[in-house]
Amino acid sequence: MTAAFLVALEIAARHYGIPGPVTNQAKEVVFAPKSGPLLYASMGLMMVVLTWRQRLVAAAAAVGIDLVFLLVRLAAGAGFACGNGPLWVIMGCAVIAVTRRTGSERTLLLKGVGLGLLLVTGRKTGDTWLLITSKTRPDVLDRYAATADHALGDPSWLAGRIVDATGPVGSHLLDYVYIQLAVAAVAVAMYQLRNVAAERRFPRHHLVRTFLVIGLIGPAIYMLFPTVGPVFAYGPDGGHWALANVWPATAPQVTTPHAMPFDGITPRNCMPSLHTAWATAIFIHSRRGPRSLRFAGTFWLVATLCATLGFGYHYGVDLVAGAVFSITVEAALRTYDRGWDKAGVQLVVHGAAVFTALLLSYRFLPMQMARHPYVFGPLLIAALVSVIAGYVRTTRQWEPVPAPALRRKPLPELV
Repeated sequence: MTAAFLVALEIAARHYGIPGPVTNQAKEVVFAPKSGPLLYASMGLMMVVLTWRQRLVAAAAAVGIDLVFLLVRLAAGAGFACGNGPLWVIMGCAVIAVTRRTGSERTLLLKGVGLGLLLVTGRKTGDTWLLITSKTRPDVLDRYAATADHALGDPSWLAGRIVDATGPVGSHLLDYVYIQLAVAAVAVAMYQLRNVAAERRFPRHHLVRTFLVIGLIGPAIYMLFPTVGPVFAYGPDGGHWALANVWPATAPQVTTPHAMPFDGITPRNCMPSLHTAWATAIFIHSRRGPRSLRFAGTFWLVATLCATLGFGYHYGVDLVAGAVFSITVEAALRTYDRGWDKAGVQLVVHGAAVFTALLLSYRFLPMQMARHPYVFGPLLIAALVSVIAGYVRTTRQWEPVPAPALRRKPLPELV
């Protein structure tokens, strides 16, 4: 099924004159990768099935191959790039699994290879989806999102001014957090999968599953509600396509919204905010880790929310929808593992209903939301809180109840 989806996406991309995910990934075997840290993170995921000695050998091989590629690029006058090494190591492990392993050992190693490749392929798939949205959706609905955002007090404009006030230090920190979200996910996933090599099996549910499902379903919603974000529709990055250059200094006036044409390059990737969805998933899965991992998950969520708003990539209503979307996907995956019990089904239906209601209200009730912010603002927050509370309540019911310790009866004293 995954292979068929990739082939279909490759064909669709070719139809619009752009390379698809398979082509882009194949290029990185030799040419400079787009994201070296992501490829190293993918190799780290693959190595959860290896012993410590094998991990050291794989890491050394990846660094050595990267150094060879780097020397060749420097000799040819090309720029610095890394990431070919881990990709070669992942492919090498696939060859070893087929030619040198048998039975459960082969299956486990192939699962590790597949896990590593899924992460990087998911990234390529997402990039292709974004290009397709820009080619197939000439009109965007930013006026609707910006108008509905008045109910929340135009948080993107406020956050943009705050980021500007922090100067280059705050901007660079948030930019790194925003770009390296997948690396943070791998850190949490590697903790969850730390016992795979010893137990010779993968846990039923882990963060990578949630990440991939969010990345698979989310871009399809972009096609239904195409938006480019405040920095493009109302800011300097939109060029002559922007309505005005007012972000983040002045919030736009409340006027009857309508679809507006935009360029054929900028991705329509705002509604919902998948960065918020992924950061929410990281936060949820980090709750079972040690204190340092829980702190990191909280930091990444807060910093991602600040970055998405502060850089003008999203409206506040995007973030609300993204968080609801993430929790609903996580609930659906966990309910699927449990056999679709009643509590889980109710949680998934509630989350899906709230998410659908949010999108419909942004599209058909933006003027009412803008004119009555003291009504619709609390309603939006209440809808989000209801999904969060439902998830917490339901998952607590799923937790095993520890059996009470048995007390030994004292022996009768001998007289």
